[in-house]
Amino acid sequence: MKIVFFGNTIYSVIGARIIHEQLGLSQIVTIPDREDKRGHLTPSPLKTFALEKNIPVLTVNKLNNATIEHIASLQPDFLVVEDYGLILPQNLLALPKYASLNIHHSLLPKYRGPSPAPAAILSGETKTGVTVMKMAKKVDAGDILSQKEYIMRPDETTDSLLTVLNELGAHLIIPLLKKNHTMQATPQDETQATFTKMLTKQDGLIDSANPPSPEQLDRMIRAYYPWPTVWTHLTINGKEKIVKLLPEKKLQVEGKTPMGIKDFLNGYPTLQKVIKDIFHE
Repeated sequence: MKIVFFGNTIYSVIGARIIHEQLGLSQIVTIPDREDKRGHLTPSPLKTFALEKNIPVLTVNKLNNATIEHIASLQPDFLVVEDYGLILPQNLLALPKYASLNIHHSLLPKYRGPSPAPAAILSGETKTGVTVMKMAKKVDAGDILSQKEYIMRPDETTDSLLTVLNELGAHLIIPLLKKNHTMQATPQDETQATFTKMLTKQDGLIDSANPPSPEQLDRMIRAYYPWPTVWTHLTINGKEKIVKLLPEKKLQVEGKTPMGIKDFLNGYPTLQKVIKDIFHE
């Protein structure tokens, strides 16, 4: 079986590892190496995994004709997409012998788009799940092949949720890959579709003088972890600093180590009132 896997993140690696162990991956497609904060070129987590497992890896910024021709030369049986940032064009989706499949982190048609996991947490959902679907021209609108529900923990973060859903998704897709052309697909109910947006750094910004309610702040902290995090501007020693609000009621001044509220206030006692106001204590 020839499977070409598309992904970029640490969460993509979870699915890639499971699928590779059971069925093998013929090719991995991911983003090029990028500079870290020190200016060093760093490979994507998926490229690191591919090199570790001696899987051929293709790093591209765009899915152009040259890339599509290369993938076509592999004569793939399946394309599998998991946590990949680029939209696959129609001529690429049509390449595999059987299907192009996507592992999506919601119970479609709910929460289509780029940020289903944080959206579910922000909305106060207690249940979400993962969907394997056939990819179509319209993003996240393809026919559903399989779904698995997941009951979220009260302290669920986007990090913990994506870790679970990528593992569930990989185990969900493997029997489908083994079935090849006998997969049974169900069209999505368009009337039930909801949509998510691309997150930006500004989504995590809060006004320390007018903070969200305790319930909404808790959801934001969990939904925006590990990125973009909830953050605000506070004056420390006469200078405006970015302070992040992290899960487990931890705080982090830019460039410093995260710490609990008690330790934070011991170090920055002048911020006691503003921190208590933020957390409504």
